Amino acid sequence: MVELEKDLVKATVRGFSRVIILWLLNQKPMSGYSTFKELRRLTGWSFHPGVVYPLLYELEENGLIEGKWVEKGRRRIKYYTTTKNGIAVLNRVRELLEAPVKEVLKDLIS
Repeated sequence: MVELEKDLVKATVRGFSRVIILWLLNQKPMSGYSTFKELRRLTGWSFHPGVVYPLLYELEENGLIEGKWVEKGRRRIKYYTTTKNGIAVLNRVRELLEAPVKEVLKDLIS
């Protein structure tokens, strides 16, 4: 039973990871590394960069976020922000969570 519980929690966190990334980048532009660290801080899960970066690339490819390269000394760092389409998706997720699902989430949190 412990393994099933662990898998269920892991699937839930992974399922919300794209939405959490969109939300984070809607708060402020972030580099991939900063996004990676914030995901870890918010979820308590140790995300591997090999999971986070493909999610960023996927979101960018689908027009939900956009990246811009910035020169920082000798390094180039890509900062991501949420696009208008990404904000629209976030708003649809908010609408979903305002529906009866909100009651379920409240109960789960308490």
